Amino acid sequence: MRHIISVLLENEPGALSRVVGLFSQRNYNIDSLTVAPTEDQSLSRLTVTTSGDDARIEQITKHLNKLVDVVKLVDLTEGAHIERELMLIKVKASGAQRAEIARTVDIFRGQIVDLTATVFTIQITGAGEKLDAFIAALGESVVLEVARTGVSGIARGDKTLAL
Repeated sequence: MRHIISVLLENEPGALSRVVGLFSQRNYNIDSLTVAPTEDQSLSRLTVTTSGDDARIEQITKHLNKLVDVVKLVDLTEGAHIERELMLIKVKASGAQRAEIARTVDIFRGQIVDLTATVFTIQITGAGEKLDAFIAALGESVVLEVARTGVSGIARGDKTLAL
């Protein structure tokens, strides 16, 4: 089962390396990883997506909690949460294709952020399934390049990951 683990981490050199090393040493796979500073400059928020049964996820969280750099963590998939991913995708767009691609972008609530005579660069956000569906709707023959951020997530309601 897929899990999204959100971690407050000290914003120190090597902290991210220790977290990734923990996954590597124990043969856990990271499906996606996003890291950015928080409103507190001394902390970063790391969101890692991984897969495993409940026992494996429990082991991952226990090992993460043992790391000195980890301040707090939560498994977002245990409760109601919001998750998003950002994708920039470059597609071939010429002739009659341009209008069809533009309609597809509108349907998926994306934005064309750059265009040339033959190429559109599109920005789209949403759950991973939405981004996959967008690529499928375009058809792989028009896709030139894809850059995805990985999952960012936050708990719904009053539940927060803060000190």
